[in-house]
Amino acid sequence: MNKIIKYNGKLNVIGTKIKKIRLEHGWSLTQLSDQLMFLGFDIPKSSIDNIEKGKRVVKEYEFYALCKVFDISMEEMLKDFIKNLK
Repeated sequence: MNKIIKYNGKLNVIGTKIKKIRLEHGWSLTQLSDQLMFLGFDIPKSSIDNIEKGKRVVKEYEFYALCKVFDISMEEMLKDFIKNLK
């Protein structure tokens, strides 16, 4: 069985940023899920909640979709994580 590697106890590095941006937009988890659906990406609110809490890995297409729906570059989404690596 593969060992799961966590970063700061979480399964992803963007969950906190996603929640922050979602709240800045004034969106609930359901509203974010709906916005993603309009773009053709099916990410249920329960999955978004788990991503935000760091309990779930973010798939590449989900990462792209979240950046697209927030109109933010992938680099900008990872900015805080990259800054902490330096």
